[in-house]
Amino acid sequence: MLGSKWSIVNCLRALPFAMPRIPIFKLGGSTEEPLPPKLSTYNPYLILEGLQLGVDNLRHDVHLSPRFVEQMRQQLARLVILHGNVGGLLAAETSELPSGQQFAGGTVKGRPKPKTEPSDLKPLLASLLIAILNRAKGSKNLTIDVLGRLAVLKFLRVELNAQFGQILERCRMTLKNYEGVRQSKGHEYREAVAAFQVAKRIILRKAGLELFHTLREIEKESLTRMRQSLFGTRSDVEYKLFLNPLVFTEDGRDPYFNAEHYLMLGNFDHDPNRYGNVQRLAAEFLRSLNLREDDENTVNGWLSVPENAYQLVGQGTPDELTREGRSQWARLEAWVELLDREDVLEHVIASYEVVPLLAEYSPRIHIQQLKNALISREERERVEKLIQEHGRLSMDSLRNAVTRAANCSGAARAKVAARFFYDFLRYHRDLQRLEVVNEALDSVNLITTEKMRELSAMNGTLYEFLLEEEQKPAEAAVSGHVILKADVRDSTKLTRSLLERGLNPASYFSLNFYEPVNKLLAKYGASKVFLEGDAIILTLLENEGESSLSVGRTCVLAREIIAIVRGYNELLQRAGLPSLELGIGISYQNSAPMYLLDGEQRIMISDALNESDRLSSCNKRMRKPVEALSSPFNVYSFQTISDGDAAESPDDFIMKYNLNGIRMSEAAFRRLQQEISLEPCKLKLPRLWGSEEFTLLYGLVPLGNGIFHQIIVRDSRMPQIDPRDFSLDHWTERSYYEVCSNPAIYAALESKANTGK
Repeated sequence: MLGSKWSIVNCLRALPFAMPRIPIFKLGGSTEEPLPPKLSTYNPYLILEGLQLGVDNLRHDVHLSPRFVEQMRQQLARLVILHGNVGGLLAAETSELPSGQQFAGGTVKGRPKPKTEPSDLKPLLASLLIAILNRAKGSKNLTIDVLGRLAVLKFLRVELNAQFGQILERCRMTLKNYEGVRQSKGHEYREAVAAFQVAKRIILRKAGLELFHTLREIEKESLTRMRQSLFGTRSDVEYKLFLNPLVFTEDGRDPYFNAEHYLMLGNFDHDPNRYGNVQRLAAEFLRSLNLREDDENTVNGWLSVPENAYQLVGQGTPDELTREGRSQWARLEAWVELLDREDVLEHVIASYEVVPLLAEYSPRIHIQQLKNALISREERERVEKLIQEHGRLSMDSLRNAVTRAANCSGAARAKVAARFFYDFLRYHRDLQRLEVVNEALDSVNLITTEKMRELSAMNGTLYEFLLEEEQKPAEAAVSGHVILKADVRDSTKLTRSLLERGLNPASYFSLNFYEPVNKLLAKYGASKVFLEGDAIILTLLENEGESSLSVGRTCVLAREIIAIVRGYNELLQRAGLPSLELGIGISYQNSAPMYLLDGEQRIMISDALNESDRLSSCNKRMRKPVEALSSPFNVYSFQTISDGDAAESPDDFIMKYNLNGIRMSEAAFRRLQQEISLEPCKLKLPRLWGSEEFTLLYGLVPLGNGIFHQIIVRDSRMPQIDPRDFSLDHWTERSYYEVCSNPAIYAALESKANTGK
């Protein structure tokens, strides 16, 4: 009875295949129920909210400081060399070869020096982590710091394995170049390379543990206080995920690592102390406490709080003089009984006893073999033979461990069972944390090529974390953009006409359209999106915090394009050549455009592109009816009467007229109203059917250096017509907007201003 002065009333062995309730126990002449334990719960989680997805629409694009990456690779190589014990071998790359000895790649004159001297590991990591935290503060989003921490962790994991492979290759190349030079050295180096290759897991484990200790020191010494200073004393639950010794292990199941830092569990399905079986037993034990909630999620939350082990069974020696201590004794006896019933406790005792043997026998003898040797006589005989084969090893340590394991009984077994319960909960918690981190790492896309970095940056999806000395003044982010499309009317007919006359359509369009427009781009701060065979598409970008007057400047640019083409047409007519006719559409989008890369070429993606195409179009059926009106306006939009057929959208019944005109979207018009003052102006101009409702708005667009350009915008109601005879049905509530391009309208306004009428 574990040395207790009181006894269990209900015998646990009465139900060998079911976990009984923790029994009532007696003390003196009275009976009392064990005190219900007060358990805490913890289910680790990590949610990356408020972050922009990257170019693949699945992960978050992160680009780490190039200087950090370069110097950290050197530091990781140093760790691999140090823990792999191949420093002497790699020093022979240059120092011991005879003069002129050839490497596979050429004469050795010394390895190239790194471009920058590597910083110490700890200051290098600290400087980037602090820069990431400052970046998060600048964006007022702590999740950016979590993303940066994940990116650094992912880089370290990936690069640590990569450096091992590179160091191994360097060792092989060195060994190859020593063949036939010094036989004794060649033999020594072959053994060193073989040992290095075999010890890969050990080397990566030791290097990873050193990285973890460094990161934990940085967190305790500076990051925690700095984070609290910048973001207040909010919960640090997410950051506990990074203070996990398992973060640099492959899957958290390394038996050597677990034996040294947690507990050693079985590897095979027949091992009673395998992780899954122990988890089942621990959950069964908790459910036997008859707590109110025992669903799977709640039980898993209890198992993720190591302190619950102390609450339940103490540290193996509860105080029998208190009711709480007696309750812990009752639960501890039940836990020991459960472990004994499942043949787990003897494996647990052997697992703890094997840890001191690792320094002497490992890795020559596998850790699981050593553990089983403390339990099974047959396995012990096999291990003893292995020890004898190595010659230099003594059996004394193994035999002493066998004796200690066999003599563990009574209160000592209870203490081991309590320790095991605490260690298992601690391991279970950190394994759960590791799974959460691994899942989060899958959502991080480390950008390693300049092309992908540029693509992600162009699309505003890149999270870039640079060292302080690499950071440049941040450029203002693009907040909106305007698209202007100038479309040539009847370009196919025009091209065919030129070819029939033996003329070159390409030079015709280039000299009279493309080149004159190109000369205007710098003046208005516009850039070319791309050229089509019969159209040119331009954009003006808005930056945050800047008053760029992008729509107003685009309107003036459109007017100038129309004026230039009009001037060239006069020359073409004199030469007997056909004239150019345009239709211009202006669209505005209150967000940055997106881009994709086709080789080295950037291709813009924007809804404004499609809208500008619709605004610049002209239905051929509308040309004759509108031109017969001799209207001073160049843009019209008509809604036709439905013939009963289904339509995908209301725009299916819209017919557009745009001949040498400039039509703008409603969003562009609203933006223009924000940019400049638009004042109503009244001019006596012809109206469709004599009842057309339109408003003329006048404004001045400043272009800098005291230069202003006039624009007149027409806000007109859209009529509904019968397309068969072009007769008016009624005026709709829909509006369309034209930037007037007819010089006669501006002349009329100027004349009115001069006469005062």
